Amino acid sequence: MATINLKKREVECKIVYYGPGRCGKTTNLQYIFQNSRRYMIDDMVSIKTKGDLTLFFDFVPMGLGKIKGCEVRVQLYTVPGQVKYASTRKLVLKGADTVVFVADSMRVRHEQNIESIKDLAQNLKDYGLNILNFPLVMQWNKRDLADAGVPLMSVEEMNTFYNRQLKAPAFAASATAGTGVNDTLKAALVLTLKSIKHQAGWE
Repeated sequence: MATINLKKREVECKIVYYGPGRCGKTTNLQYIFQNSRRYMIDDMVSIKTKGDLTLFFDFVPMGLGKIKGCEVRVQLYTVPGQVKYASTRKLVLKGADTVVFVADSMRVRHEQNIESIKDLAQNLKDYGLNILNFPLVMQWNKRDLADAGVPLMSVEEMNTFYNRQLKAPAFAASATAGTGVNDTLKAALVLTLKSIKHQAGWE
């Protein structure tokens, strides 16, 4: 939940990128960081395990202008996708205003996507939140792999499998190329700002 400090005239909010291991969460944040430096307040922090997997989170503070005279700052986090880091995922998710779920388009990753969505739903539930009415954006990542002959699920299939009930904004993407990354982030920011205005009664 966003922190509103009227004394400092600041609103600080949190967007968490969630999804299975190696789906492209970190690559999303790396692209955003490298291509949006004018919005950055500080450097990105990244902690890796062996094999170049995100262990904890990436942190990208962004200045977004003002709402009701308050400066808005957004923190972007990723969660570790591997199953064994369940407790860390839950900890990083705490206090999130919006979640970007990054699904892997490769057919072989279908079950991992399903398990990760279930994991997200349960963690939100544990915090007293319902995934069906929580600010959520879906991203169908790795669409570029079709050019390399890798079997991918179609966008229509992914919407059916992962987004039929959620009805969240969804974007086809290639985080490595940057395709769809900014569109995903923009949608997440719109939902976040809408949520902040609702929380503060500024609508």
